[in-house]
Amino acid sequence: MKILLLEDDIILSEILHEHLSEQGFIVDLAFDGEDAYDKILANSYDLLLLDVNVPTLDGFELLRVLKEQSITTPTIFITSLESAKDLKRGFDLGCDDYLKKPFELLELDTRINYVLKSLQSTKITIDAERYLDKLSFELVDCDKRVKLSNKEFQIVEYLLKHKESVTSHQELIANIWQDGQIPSEATIRTYIKNIRSLFGKEFITTIKGVGYRINC
Repeated sequence: MKILLLEDDIILSEILHEHLSEQGFIVDLAFDGEDAYDKILANSYDLLLLDVNVPTLDGFELLRVLKEQSITTPTIFITSLESAKDLKRGFDLGCDDYLKKPFELLELDTRINYVLKSLQSTKITIDAERYLDKLSFELVDCDKRVKLSNKEFQIVEYLLKHKESVTSHQELIANIWQDGQIPSEATIRTYIKNIRSLFGKEFITTIKGVGYRINC
């Protein structure tokens, strides 16, 4: 997993970089808010570790700008700010956790693992760059988010769970539509067409006379 660490204290930054690298993370460093912002736009990260009091663009403002651009990368603030007001502001902006300095490395590990574990339960992985967000019914592709209809989401989710086999029209109907809501084959083909427009033409293969198989 890839982490962006925004920390202007060079010594602490080096300590955290070494520690996180030993835990198996790929870590990019930024020492001011604008540099962090540029890196986030240019790369895909699994987690942001943001100090608040940094030059050019503080951590709070950075997260606010990211949220305005629908960039929802999980974020933990690591900061010496400890008032209830600052804590509230961080969570109001959409951070996932808030770690007060000074802290032990074990506490950092625990919070990172908690955030990532919580997110895994809401994500359906497609490949290294894409996943489905079960909370928002969105396709997330390198931090770009595309809304799916409920049925489109359910079809993709079902095909992903059964990607080793071919799924028939009848199987989709039985597992996605309620009794009495039987769609025509033309309706299912329309959903598949819409899904391909979002995921790419090669994402779903049609096996003539049999059904569909997902490719990922």
